[in-house]
Amino acid sequence: MSKYSNLTVKAYRRENGRVGVRNHVVILPLDDISNAACEAVANNIKGTMAIPHAYGRLQFGEDLEVHFRTLIGTGSNPNVAACLVIGIEPSWTQRVVDGIAATGKPVTGFAIEQNGDLKTIMDASRVAKEYVHAATELQREECSISELWVSTKCGESDTTTGLGSCPTVGNMYDKLLPEGIYGCFGETSEITGAEHICQKRAVTEEVGERWYKMWKAYQDDVIFAHQTDDLSDSQPTKGNIEGGLTTIEEKALGNLEKIGRTSQFIDILEPAEQPNGTPGLYFMDSSSAAAECVTLMAAGGYVIHTFPTGQGNVVGNPIVPVIKITANPRTVRTMSEHVDVDVSGILRREMTLDDAGDELIDMIVRTANGRNTAAEALGHREFSMTKLYRSA
Repeated sequence: MSKYSNLTVKAYRRENGRVGVRNHVVILPLDDISNAACEAVANNIKGTMAIPHAYGRLQFGEDLEVHFRTLIGTGSNPNVAACLVIGIEPSWTQRVVDGIAATGKPVTGFAIEQNGDLKTIMDASRVAKEYVHAATELQREECSISELWVSTKCGESDTTTGLGSCPTVGNMYDKLLPEGIYGCFGETSEITGAEHICQKRAVTEEVGERWYKMWKAYQDDVIFAHQTDDLSDSQPTKGNIEGGLTTIEEKALGNLEKIGRTSQFIDILEPAEQPNGTPGLYFMDSSSAAAECVTLMAAGGYVIHTFPTGQGNVVGNPIVPVIKITANPRTVRTMSEHVDVDVSGILRREMTLDDAGDELIDMIVRTANGRNTAAEALGHREFSMTKLYRSA
């Protein structure tokens, strides 16, 4: 038994047995034209949160499926105590309601068609008020750290990211994955140049082959099909280049430090897909854009997100606390209000990687127990839906 086996957190036990670290009552729009009604309800009832977004009309095929998975996953996340869904019409609204209801979570849907905004807002506000009363009576209980689902994605990377903050996350996973937590990494395009290394980190050859097929399909069908000359305007980003990462290969090698030295991923997830019930590390086919990737992982059921950064990133999420880790002394100095875990001591040789991993684990526990992250305190609630292609 390791010293991490007895770690516990104070969290909310949900109807389906999952553990959440926040207790949100969410007002979720099915589509972009329902945003105003959702925001009006949230304005009426304190203690609720609307999550507006830009899509939901005339999507089809796999693009529509990703949309539904994201909305259902967001409402189903264990950090959500209860959810209201508002849409322009009833059938798609009910599909989201039914998906969330499968978790046992309190959820009600409202359609604006044949009711109008004012009646919808009034009816939804009455239900939202009751949900807030119920949610605020829920109590945290002691839970094993093994019940946490912790995702990761890096952003605004530089040379210090691959040397310090990403290996800190990897050290955390090496310590906590054996205890039974669920982990998740992704950023499909950002593995470019290190794909041969990532493939070998799969738990079996078959999983590695499936991972490579997924990665190659994205390269061929999306990147190469739509590139101008290369990815120089996107990967690496201008911030990455300023920070000393001149090629996507350098960025990818630093990125992969997030999965540690001993961890292996056990399966591959579609965007916003939830794992199959087996604890371990998963790879999610996902964008490398910060808000978009965190949104997908939150929809996948992860309740805490670890975010290594070099140059400094400000992203947050409406329902999942985002823990920022940096090893860059300049970022600590110039953007201290965004930093939750300072591991710049690694570069000064004042802190070992093992120490840094323990610092992150301590912050995960404190965050799970209720400490607001920097992004939460500063009001960052970025929610960005993944869209695969044009609407009809």
